[in-house]
Amino acid sequence: MGLPDRIERTMPIAHPPEKVWAALTTAEGLGAWFGNEATIDLRPGGSAQMRWAGGPTVEMRVERVEEPTVFGFTWPIYGLPEDDPRRTYVEFTLESASPGTRLTVVETGFAQLPEDAYRKAYDGNTEGWAKELGELADYLDAA
Repeated sequence: MGLPDRIERTMPIAHPPEKVWAALTTAEGLGAWFGNEATIDLRPGGSAQMRWAGGPTVEMRVERVEEPTVFGFTWPIYGLPEDDPRRTYVEFTLESASPGTRLTVVETGFAQLPEDAYRKAYDGNTEGWAKELGELADYLDAA
């Protein structure tokens, strides 16, 4: 049996899908909860960039845009050298659910890594998504 290839988290958010969509797909939204500054060209093949104060700048590529239900991008794998071409794919799915939105995030592509790099990337991103999705909920509640 191989190592898990995907991280999946689902959470209810007490805000309408349109508000959650804006938090996920605009530079203002992404820069408020996911990083400290963001840019995004919201179209398949478009580029996006996330910056963290005192931390890294990450280049992303928009892969899927189906407003207001699916947003996907690829990005570098945590723990690998900056010039490593391997990426994981992150996809957000939004579904209307009383009283707001059911948000699912799935990140795949970890199985391409050797075990030592896998553990750092998979564990780091598993922990990271738990933290970031909490920050998303806090951002939406404050907005």
